Amino acid sequence: MMNRSDEGSMRIDYTNRNVVITGAFRGIGLGIAEGFAAAGARLHLIDIEASVMDVASKLGATASVADISDKAEVAAALKPLEQIDVLINNAGLELMTPLEDGSDKAADDFRRVIEINIIGTTLVTTLALPRMVSGAAVINTASIWGRVSEPRFGAYVASKHAIIGLTKTWATELGPRGIRVNAVCPGWVRTEASMRSLGRMAAEEQVPEDILLERIMSGQALPGLMEPADMASTYLFLGSSLAANITGQTLGVDRGEVPW
Repeated sequence: MMNRSDEGSMRIDYTNRNVVITGAFRGIGLGIAEGFAAAGARLHLIDIEASVMDVASKLGATASVADISDKAEVAAALKPLEQIDVLINNAGLELMTPLEDGSDKAADDFRRVIEINIIGTTLVTTLALPRMVSGAAVINTASIWGRVSEPRFGAYVASKHAIIGLTKTWATELGPRGIRVNAVCPGWVRTEASMRSLGRMAAEEQVPEDILLERIMSGQALPGLMEPADMASTYLFLGSSLAANITGQTLGVDRGEVPW
């Protein structure tokens, strides 16, 4: 699984391994998909956006369009697959849900975040399990907000705390079957969702977005804003035999923003 390139660096080889990634149309999911494609994986991408079919075509992958909170749609998305070696639960929804907002829309947004991030992740994993054997791995995308709090994002923060809890629970449940389960907690990454949240946070605090981003970056041990492609190596590692003894863990990839 691990080869040494001409430059002397280590490359993880996923040739003949079947990898499923949810939420792969854009952002971190796309960055992960590109990383696994480059490593030779047989990819199946799942996303609620029909444009995931175009992404799959470019990466030489297969794809399905599905709302992961809908059991029938998830079952249909997984039906073509006989075996899954690595399942990456990356699909998620990030919306602002301030506690003081008692509107129907706020209640609907809160419910939808929970449906996608918790129920959807659980549905995909449950329906994927019959296709997973000893040596397989599940990798859940949580967030640094699964370790801390963030005002006005209650549903998202709660859902990511839940993902960490589910990761620990599933690792215990699936350990006897030889299936590992870990979570990744990305920090600030330049994605459409994070930049949208940044804009809303800046508006709430009445500060320019660039000033708020500078303040966030100043809290990191390493300066700079990560790009989606920067996340791929962590997932490649956790899905490989290099991480054969790692399960039930939550790995922060946040340039030192949150003490772990």
